[in-house]
Amino acid sequence: MTHKLLVSAALLLPSFWLSAEQSDFEKEIKIVAQKQSTDLKNRIASYIDDVKITQGTLTIEADLVQVSNENDSQAKKYLAKGTPARFSQTLDNGDQIELQANEISYSPLTNIIVIRGNAKVSQQGSMVQGDVITYNLETEQLTADGDGGGIVTTIIEPDVKDKINKKDNNETTEQEQ
Repeated sequence: MTHKLLVSAALLLPSFWLSAEQSDFEKEIKIVAQKQSTDLKNRIASYIDDVKITQGTLTIEADLVQVSNENDSQAKKYLAKGTPARFSQTLDNGDQIELQANEISYSPLTNIIVIRGNAKVSQQGSMVQGDVITYNLETEQLTADGDGGGIVTTIIEPDVKDKINKKDNNETTEQEQ
C-alpha cells in the first residue's frame, strides 16, 4: 500500500509548464497535510487540510489535493482546491509563475490546465484574472472567461528594456529643460 501511495504522490507533479525548471522533477516530493486518505479500489489519493507539496522550486498549497485515474484508464487527473489553492514554480529562465484559484485541475491526457473561481495567473508583474482560465500546454494557448457576466482583466508589464529606455528618455528630457 505504501508503494501505491508513493506512486500516486510521484505522479502528482508532472511538468505543468513546458519551460518549468526541469531539475525540479529530479528532486524528492514532500507532501505535508493534516490528513491523508487513499481509496485503492477507485484509485484516488487525497491529501486534506493545510496541504503543502514541494518538489524543488515547485510549490502547491491547498485545502485538498486529489490524484485520480480518468475514465478507468491509467491517465491521471490532478485536482487542488482551496481558498485559494496556489501553485508556483520557477521557470528555466528564472521567472516565477504563479497560479491561484478556488480550483486548479490538470489532465495530462489532454495537456490542459484549468483554474476556476477567482482564477489568476501571474508572471513577471503581468497578470490575467477571470473566473475560468484554461491553458493548453501543447498548443500554448490561454483562454480566460469572465463566466456569468463577469469580466477578464489582463495587465501586461513592459519589458525591462522598455522600462530602462523610458527612464533614460525621461532623464534626458528633464536635463534638457
